[in-house]
Amino acid sequence: MAVRIHLDELLLARRMSLAELADRVGVAATDLAILRDGEARALRFSTLDALCRELQCAPGELLSWTAEPD
Repeated sequence: MAVRIHLDELLLARRMSLAELADRVGVAATDLAILRDGEARALRFSTLDALCRELQCAPGELLSWTAEPD
């Protein structure tokens, strides 16, 4: 997939754990781990909104696209 998820970088920059983010967003930590690892097939806009709210970021900081395949 050419869509990249920058969840680890944002968590590190905000000194937040995946479990803490999961609690704040109301999503299972295992689901966020699947997203973080690039294995998710879909992302709800409501989840994207909650992630951006808690990480204080824009969607473009969380997601990027590259023409290079995996």
